[in-house]
Amino acid sequence: MISQRQLRNDNADVMRRVEQGESFVVTRHGHPVADLVPPAPRPHAPRFVRIDDLAESYAALAPIDRVSWYRDRDEQPAAIGDLTDDPWSRVAGPRE
Repeated sequence: MISQRQLRNDNADVMRRVEQGESFVVTRHGHPVADLVPPAPRPHAPRFVRIDDLAESYAALAPIDRVSWYRDRDEQPAAIGDLTDDPWSRVAGPRE
């Protein structure tokens, strides 16, 4: 147990001890108010994916049907409109 006052006065030392794995129950007027514990280990995704894993993932994908891909690509402008149109050119009145 560690009092709120001791935590405030010896903050750097207490944090160092928590980093090393020690846990504390913080008290205020003799009553527990908080647990000060090291963080739980967090699994994290690797920053980079190994090329072998990437190749394996891509190999599991269905093959691309080129005819369908080109057809879908060519149909997109009709579905979403003219992408070369400038919406600001339709604003009424001069800009100042």
